[in-house]
Amino acid sequence: MTSRPPATRTWPLFAVNFFMADMQSGIGPFVGVFLQERGWASGLIGTAMTIGNIAGMLITTPIGGFIDASRNKRMWVVIPGICVVAASAIILISQNFWAVTFSQVAQSLASAAIVPAVTGITLGIARQKGFNALNGRNQAFNHAGNMVGAALSGYLGYNFGYVSVFVLAAVFGAIAIACVLMIPAKSIDDRAARGSREDDSKAPPDGMSVLLKHKPLLVLALALFHLGNAAIVPLYGLAAVAEGQANGPSFVATTVVIAQGVMIVTSLIAMQVAGKRNYWPVILVSFMFLPVRGVLAFFVTGWWGVVPMQVLDGIGTGLQTVAVPGMIARSLNGTGRINLGQGAVITVQGVGGSLSPALGGWIAQWIGYGPTFLLLGSFGLASTALWLAFGAAVKKY
Repeated sequence: MTSRPPATRTWPLFAVNFFMADMQSGIGPFVGVFLQERGWASGLIGTAMTIGNIAGMLITTPIGGFIDASRNKRMWVVIPGICVVAASAIILISQNFWAVTFSQVAQSLASAAIVPAVTGITLGIARQKGFNALNGRNQAFNHAGNMVGAALSGYLGYNFGYVSVFVLAAVFGAIAIACVLMIPAKSIDDRAARGSREDDSKAPPDGMSVLLKHKPLLVLALALFHLGNAAIVPLYGLAAVAEGQANGPSFVATTVVIAQGVMIVTSLIAMQVAGKRNYWPVILVSFMFLPVRGVLAFFVTGWWGVVPMQVLDGIGTGLQTVAVPGMIARSLNGTGRINLGQGAVITVQGVGGSLSPALGGWIAQWIGYGPTFLLLGSFGLASTALWLAFGAAVKKY
């Protein structure tokens, strides 16, 4: 399939990608400063977020398998939308440790399901030949949604308080549910959605089997990068607010807006590069921006460092949002288990991402924010070295 899918199928999909931004990370960047202003220490904040991340990590691989087997792919966007609404409501009702932790679990469940679900829907509409182009546009809309959502969150949070930020996340989740239901169910080919060339009656392998049998996935899922990357933005916001250099909601929103704006352009560039070559160099370049961000955050905090640090984050993350699902779809084409593989890779990456807030939070509490940024940035160097070492296994994708 080389032609573009009809607009009646794609515009609701683009709208889902726009409004699902808050389903992936919506209240996450604001939770830390919200709790800090209510007397929480950075270590306890990181622990609550880590518990939520671990829950998401454990459920992501099974969810990918369920999405492969499901003949109602749209339902797997509806469920995350409900989780986001619940997460926003819970954290507003109570700031008790376990209530906050439960809200983070709900948010993580949404994040775990939404990426493989949208990947499956995209494959089902565009098939393998059209996936790279449609996925690139999906990511551009997703980053635009993140940018608009963050800008609105910053404005509403500054003028009306954090309650408005969490209400906005719930509204975005509800709109995403409505949009996905506008995609014609018959336009999603279930076999194409999971990259199937197999007999549907065959029993699906478990997630770890997919990882172990497909070396590119094992190499791709580099937990080290996410161990360093996931905590930098939240800690950067905490450092600025703690030093009295910025207002919490507006500062956090500005960091997100800058990064997401850069990601819009970067994701479209990554789509073009991958279409002409492959995904390996795109991911390699993305790793290289983490150590630079760590050094920059060490020397500059507050408003002075926001623009350059978030531009670098936007480039690195924007490249990965296109290249990671693209490489998975390409490397697992014909297995019938693309969404399971997507979930398995997110799970392994989540090992690093889930530990990152707690690691960064406690280290920052012990030795300060500056040295912590250097330590987190160093994980990017390790990821680059590993990617180069295993280059022969993944360069063809």
